[in-house]
Amino acid sequence: MKVYAIPESMKASLPAPAQVQQLHHYAYRARDAEETRSFYEDVLGLPMYHIIQSDIVPSTGEFCPYTHFFFRLQDGSFIAFFDLGDDTAAEPSPNTPKWVNHISFRVNTVADLEAMKARLQAAGVEVLGVTDHHIFKSIYFFDPNGIRLELTAQLADEFQMLQESKTAHARLNEWTARKKAWRAERDAALAAGQPVPSLKPQTNDRPELLSRA
Repeated sequence: MKVYAIPESMKASLPAPAQVQQLHHYAYRARDAEETRSFYEDVLGLPMYHIIQSDIVPSTGEFCPYTHFFFRLQDGSFIAFFDLGDDTAAEPSPNTPKWVNHISFRVNTVADLEAMKARLQAAGVEVLGVTDHHIFKSIYFFDPNGIRLELTAQLADEFQMLQESKTAHARLNEWTARKKAWRAERDAALAAGQPVPSLKPQTNDRPELLSRA
């Protein structure tokens, strides 16, 4: 594990961090540009705003013909894709469950969530949810490229989220301490040829799901 920290001797000479205003875009690989466009524009309602096409990758200088296209969200941020012209989608991570890596878009109300679920199902998309996460509700589905997407309706107000932020660091510190102890238990179990114990969080925020375990 690597912990990132700026040396004390350098802090005074470095500029303060820039204010990161919002997400500009998140980019994925697309199997086919038109397939992806029809899903995001015609079903989800995100307008396609911009296209960049080239044979050379600006950041690396390597030869790789591509079409890079962007869909705009209401706050001015984008989700973007690269069609590399070979009809190949990105392969999922072999060591990560499919539900872990995803991107979530926010809608205004639970009614909007239900409406989007109806649109997706009408287009033949399998949808999970509505799922209750206490501070928000969500639906889950996959896009044509195998990317897991989530639509979220926030339930908690700004005050509730501010209260949550006051305990976030302490809870993460406790998890980190538990993980450090678990690593020692894991190494001992592996050395003895025994099953590795599971690392569980110190707090279960979803007690209603315990009966399903």
